[in-house]
Amino acid sequence: MNRAEPQAEESWLSLASHLADSAGRGQARGLSRLAGGKNNQVYRVEMDAGSPLVLKRYFSDPRDPRDRLRAEWDFLQHAWSRGMRCVPEPLACDTSAHAGLYSFVEGRKLLAAELNPAHIEAAIDFVLAVNARPRAALAPGSEACFALAEHVATVERRVARLEQLDPDAPHAKAAQSFVAKRLLPIWHAVKLNLEVAAQAAGIPMEQALATDDRCLSPSDFGFHNALIDAAGRLTFLDFEYAGSDDPAKLVSDFFCQPEIPVPSGYHPTFIARVADGLGLDEKGRARCRMLLDAYRIKWTCIILNDFLPLGAARRAFAETSAWAARCAAQLEKAEAKLAGLNA
Repeated sequence: MNRAEPQAEESWLSLASHLADSAGRGQARGLSRLAGGKNNQVYRVEMDAGSPLVLKRYFSDPRDPRDRLRAEWDFLQHAWSRGMRCVPEPLACDTSAHAGLYSFVEGRKLLAAELNPAHIEAAIDFVLAVNARPRAALAPGSEACFALAEHVATVERRVARLEQLDPDAPHAKAAQSFVAKRLLPIWHAVKLNLEVAAQAAGIPMEQALATDDRCLSPSDFGFHNALIDAAGRLTFLDFEYAGSDDPAKLVSDFFCQPEIPVPSGYHPTFIARVADGLGLDEKGRARCRMLLDAYRIKWTCIILNDFLPLGAARRAFAETSAWAARCAAQLEKAEAKLAGLNA
C-alpha cells in the first residue's frame, strides 16, 4: 500500500470526504493508494470515525466508450438490494469525476494453489444468487454476445487489433512474431472447430439467445477479483464490465482468467450447476462447452493489450510498474494460454 502522489492526494481526499459525507459516513482524514488496480486507481480512505472506505477512480478515454463506473455501480446496487453481502456496499458516486465510494473489504488474495471445490461452489452460488428471479434489467455487459457469430466477431476484432501493435512497446518485434506465427494460425483452427461443433449441435451461428436464456454476468469474473477473510469467506470485487450477457461467455471467461487459473477439471461441474440454476437446455450447455477455446484466444489477446497504444495509456493511469518487464511477462503468459488449447 502506497501513499497517493502528494499533488493529487488533497484533491482525492476532498472528493472522498464529499462522497462520504453524502453517504452519511462523516469526513475522511487520509487516503493511501492500494496496489493491484489494472484499469483504475483505488484508495483506502481513513475516516474520522468508523471503518475505512474505498475510493475508486475509473479509467476514462475517448477511445474507450465503456462507462466502468455505471456498470459496477448498477451491478452492486442490484446485488446489495438482493441481500448479497459477498460484495462491497456501494455508498456514493460522482459521475463527473468517474469515481465511486464503497465499503472496505478485509481479506487477502487467494493463491492458485489454495483453490479447492468449496471456492468453486462459492463462485457458482454467487452467480446463481445474482441471477435469482426476477432479474434486474441491466444494460449489456462489456463485449456482450448473444449469438455464436457475435462471439467469433468479438474475438476476431481483438485478434485484428493485435496486427497493429505499438512499435515503440518493449519487445514489440517478439509480440508481432507471436501474433503472426502462433496466434493467427491457431485462431483459424479454433473458428473452424467451433463452426463444426455448432452444426453438430444444431445451433445456427447467427441465432440469438432468447432474453430468458441470458444472464446477469459479473464479467471479468474469477478469483483474481476476490478476497478471502480469516474465516474463509470470499468477497467478490470489480464489476466494471458487468451486465446482461451470454451464460456461455460467463463460464468461458471464468476458466480463462490468467492470474489465478481455475483447473479445467472443474469445467463440467461448473457448467452443470450453472446450467441447472439458470435453466439452460442442452443447446445452452453445449454452447458453454464449445466456446471455451475461442475464449482462450480472446484472453490471449487481452494478455497482450499492453502492446497496444490504449493499453499502455490505461496501465500508465492505473499503476507504475516497469512497462518492459510487464510486456515480457505478458508474452510468457500469452504463450502459456495458447498451450492449453484443444485446436
